[in-house]
Amino acid sequence: MNRRSILLGGAAVLVGGGATISSLMSPGNAAGTFEITRTDAEWRRLLTAAQYNVLRKQGTERPGSSALDHEGRAGQFACAGCDLPVYRSADKFDSGTGWPSFTRPIAGAIGTSEDRGWLGTRTEVHCRRCGGHLGHVFNDGPKPTGLRYCMNGVALKFMPTQAS
Repeated sequence: MNRRSILLGGAAVLVGGGATISSLMSPGNAAGTFEITRTDAEWRRLLTAAQYNVLRKQGTERPGSSALDHEGRAGQFACAGCDLPVYRSADKFDSGTGWPSFTRPIAGAIGTSEDRGWLGTRTEVHCRRCGGHLGHVFNDGPKPTGLRYCMNGVALKFMPTQAS
């Protein structure tokens, strides 16, 4: 049993028991100034409740709940808050965690910040254009980067490559 299995098991128990993982993490969004800014009311109107919880309140969707975890077509994954492409399908892999995972982002598409909370210190990943919380990055991924960008599917939208 490894650390990922223990954390996933604990997260599943918490989510199943009615607690949200977001309630266990530090509040707030990535600090900084972003190209796209909206009031809280505007974000609530533009996003679904689940998207708002993840993108604006740093929530985490239930593992295995996103169809994007199994999306295998060619294309790009964009921030659901502002449509900025953040990951390519060529960099997606099955991490076995229940969340869409990538080995690298599109250059210049994301920002990171330290996330200190009940689950320890992690590296949060956010959209560089709107500041929306996308997920976290871990150093247990496959080659060539050794990184696992573990994203919330609800924070992304898939844009398939158009056939010419």
